[in-house]
Amino acid sequence: MIQQTPQADEFKKQLRDSLKRETMNSRAIKIAKHANVYASGDQNEMVYFIESGQVKLLMLSSEGKECLLAIHGGGDIFGELCLSGLGARLETATAMKATTLKQIPSAQFFSRLSRDLLFEGFVRYLAVRIADQQQVIANLVTVDSEQRLGQTLLQLARTMGKKDPHSIRIELNISHEELSAMVGTTRPRVSLFMQRFHNLGLIETNKDRFFIIKEKKLTGYMAHIA
Repeated sequence: MIQQTPQADEFKKQLRDSLKRETMNSRAIKIAKHANVYASGDQNEMVYFIESGQVKLLMLSSEGKECLLAIHGGGDIFGELCLSGLGARLETATAMKATTLKQIPSAQFFSRLSRDLLFEGFVRYLAVRIADQQQVIANLVTVDSEQRLGQTLLQLARTMGKKDPHSIRIELNISHEELSAMVGTTRPRVSLFMQRFHNLGLIETNKDRFFIIKEKKLTGYMAHIA
């Protein structure tokens, strides 16, 4: 997985602050747990900014099998594929818990980027997202499912986690079923690997059922089994 750079982290903060100003007087949208923000096929030209909560993006195969593309939390944006002009949504966005959003029409989003001189940073941000998706595709072909799970946990920790001196806490409620959809394997295999990671002291689960990732230990284990 592609690691976030300090420049990328700084841009995300700048974009977050910019969108907070842009949507300061906009009506907040409340999305109930398991409700869709939008569905595949919808004609929707909005970019969404998460004030609080958790949203997952997924696509369905022709056989109805889910592929979980990404999970976003407070301060993140999603739905930016509408900026491509492709028309109908390709993915479905679903709230994983009660979520509060602000929505920004695509034209207004572009205007805000221009006013705050954020176009260059946004292009770099999208390039990193593309590189990360390419790495995910490559891993599905070349890396076994245990390694994919470990890399997915590390990526979630690095992009969405909160660090302390010895670990990174992922403050998201992610089920083994959702992890299996991200990794591309079955839920029983994910549960087996997660138990192994627990037994080896690579991860922990706290009372809120958040994952605590021992980054150095898990990275070392991934290198060992590669």
